[in-house]
Amino acid sequence: MSDRRSEESSGDEPSSSSISDEVWEQFLRDTERDIRTSAPKEPSARAREVTARLERRKGEPEGWRTGPAWQEMNGRAARRRRIWAVIGVPLAIAVAVVAMRPSLIPGDPFGSSAGPDTATTPLPDETVTPTAPPSAVAPDAPTLAHPFAGSPALRWADGAAGIVLPKATALGAIPKDRVELALQQTRRLLVDANLNPDVVAGGRPGAALSVLDPKQPDVLDNLNTSLRSPSRTRDPLFLFSRFDPKDVKQAGKIVKVRGRITFAKGKFKGVAVHADYTFVYPVVRADGSTEVTRTIVRRVIDAELPDPARYQVTPGRLTLLRYDEDAGNSACDIHDGYLHPQFPSQAPTAGAAPSGPSVDPYDRSRAIGTEQACGTASRT
Repeated sequence: MSDRRSEESSGDEPSSSSISDEVWEQFLRDTERDIRTSAPKEPSARAREVTARLERRKGEPEGWRTGPAWQEMNGRAARRRRIWAVIGVPLAIAVAVVAMRPSLIPGDPFGSSAGPDTATTPLPDETVTPTAPPSAVAPDAPTLAHPFAGSPALRWADGAAGIVLPKATALGAIPKDRVELALQQTRRLLVDANLNPDVVAGGRPGAALSVLDPKQPDVLDNLNTSLRSPSRTRDPLFLFSRFDPKDVKQAGKIVKVRGRITFAKGKFKGVAVHADYTFVYPVVRADGSTEVTRTIVRRVIDAELPDPARYQVTPGRLTLLRYDEDAGNSACDIHDGYLHPQFPSQAPTAGAAPSGPSVDPYDRSRAIGTEQACGTASRT
């Protein structure tokens, strides 16, 4: 650098007396940098070859790979490759994880997750009279682990949770609290008579009896007599669900329930309550067998809480106006106060042979209380 600077010096240059050495050296360094930057460079052999090939292609028609469309697409591809170069390794790891556990992705992007199983999803509460029997279900055999397999009741409510009371409202001059009392007393009757484990196992339905008016002629007397000495005309099964503990016992603790309660102003100036419920009991033989069967009992009850200011009644007690019972899978013409289910592996050993039509005990759309013949349950 020093040799070149001396060659470029001339008389027109400022003298050293007017410019300091430091400034002069900085000037020389800047000048050398500018010359090096702007000086033409000798093209490499590779660059000369590419230039010559492009010159030869001038005037040729555009090819499918050399035209603008290809170049634009190739540019997009290059951008995709650059993005992959940045996220490729993390994304590959993520893909591997998702392949093993797709549930980690929010939502269901692949449409592969199983939705709610409609065969086991609980049914909404019954609010109107059904117009048809429940649909057919898979004919699975009940077991101790799954006592409601193969039954429409699998989707029904468990126990007392299935007895849902409507919201009480005043009925004209009848206040809301009396309506609520009538509903609660009816529910107490249903729960004790059909869901109390002690009663189902043959015990006395004391709570159910306690809500009934002792002043109503013959009702409590007849029910007490039926419990002590069952007969064809006085059978506790007309109002209570009971099994002989020496013969059968419940398979598990759950009884499936479906039905509804309604209320209106009654003919005795009180609150009339209408209840229509079906109870499904899975049972096994008491001898230790694990074979499970089911008995289905439907009950329709009409009761009223009369106005004690107008009638000689016990305040707060129900008057029974009607109680009908329909049992599926229970022996006919055995009037010992117990339900007698038939097990698939057993031949009938007692009771009259069925002579009536085949009936679906799960059909809540049909009327009960008029058919007297002993029929056959179409399913249990």
